[in-house]
Amino acid sequence: MENQTNLDKLNDKISQILQSYNSLKEENKTFRTDLITLRAENQAKDIEIEKLVEANLMKDLEIEEIVEKIESILG
Repeated sequence: MENQTNLDKLNDKISQILQSYNSLKEENKTFRTDLITLRAENQAKDIEIEKLVEANLMKDLEIEEIVEKIESILG
């Protein structure tokens, strides 16, 4: 009778471990999916930042040209 009880305990523990493993496996899968999504979003934001920096530089050049024109008009 004692062996059966120990066998039942072992079986219960193995079931708990398997449930925990499957739960962690699904959580890991979710984290991987989230990571891929966040990396893609980060890359898109990096591209947008590059575009905005470039646009800002172009605006700075335009401002410099306007200032030069004003200075040349004023003498």
